[in-house]
Amino acid sequence: MKILFDANTPAPLARFLRGHHVERADELGWQGLENGALLDAAEQAGFDLLLTCDQNAPYQQNFASRKLAVVILS
Repeated sequence: MKILFDANTPAPLARFLRGHHVERADELGWQGLENGALLDAAEQAGFDLLLTCDQNAPYQQNFASRKLAVVILS
């Protein structure tokens, strides 16, 4: 599975996802992208999952039409 960590997701969590390809948004130069643009970029790059800590994301985005899964950590 190809997983994208949003800028606010703690990088050390990646060690618990062995066997998956994990990249961080800031490593890709995507740290300045707003939520919708980040989701678009992630889908176009073939990511399967966006992992974020942004608690406001469900109020800012409609995930129903997205191809990638989004997990929001508390």
